[in-house]
Amino acid sequence: MTKKLIAKPLIKQIYADLKTEIIDNGFAPKLVIILIGEDPAAEYYVQNLVKKGKKVGIEVTTKLFNVDITQTQLLTEIEKLNSDANVHGVMLQKPLPKHLDESEIVMKINPQKDVDGFHPLNVGNLVLDREGFIPSTPNAVLEILKYYEIETSGKNIVVIGRSDIVGKPMANLLLRKNETGNATVTVCHSRTQNLSAIIKQAEIVIAAIGNPLFVKADMLKDGAIVIDVGVNQIEDAKKGYRYVGDVEYEASFDKVSAITPVPGGVGSVTTAMLLKNVLKAYKLLHG
Repeated sequence: MTKKLIAKPLIKQIYADLKTEIIDNGFAPKLVIILIGEDPAAEYYVQNLVKKGKKVGIEVTTKLFNVDITQTQLLTEIEKLNSDANVHGVMLQKPLPKHLDESEIVMKINPQKDVDGFHPLNVGNLVLDREGFIPSTPNAVLEILKYYEIETSGKNIVVIGRSDIVGKPMANLLLRKNETGNATVTVCHSRTQNLSAIIKQAEIVIAAIGNPLFVKADMLKDGAIVIDVGVNQIEDAKKGYRYVGDVEYEASFDKVSAITPVPGGVGSVTTAMLLKNVLKAYKLLHG
């Protein structure tokens, strides 16, 4: 295991495997991303998905809607995608306008096309350790742990953050009886008391709180392994802005035994895992 847990060699392997399987079998997976309104960050992420998808043979298209689209109109559009046999994955790009009911919209997406893994059926399957779609970000963390041969069995792991997208599924996945599970998991959040003391006990820290540089070096145990899920934009005197994680990377580097960088860590693998879910959806829908 190297100290800097970079994504590049891992995603190179994932994309190569995806491309080989798709080409060798003549598959034609298609992902449709629902994008509402104009959001530069969301548009950048979508463009990146389109580019990565094209390289491996997955068609990624966008359905762009005005910010004033109604709940009924959007549900109708999703139903069309559910019924389209040529569409294998449907992804809802967030954030959504405040007038839309996100929970009802997610419920409307066909669970077999729910490549984000947010439909209650897929969430339930994850908790019960049954077959289903795993959200891409926690799945990316597992792939990093597996690739770098980081032992989780019996380890004290602290997950910082309790979101439905990362924190909660991450904790459940680490509890599974498999090679990236069997951990003793503590989930911390904004109401956790003695947070620093709890983090200090962790052999592995997974930071997913969405707060730039929140975890300081002195909060970490000597020799801990840090998986930084956070991607935060902060001001930079030279560049105007730069991206950092939830952990103080430079200050923590000499103290920990391994750490993921931001950028170039979990986020890069997340994109690969989403495309992997699209191929999985294609195979499920085609038997």
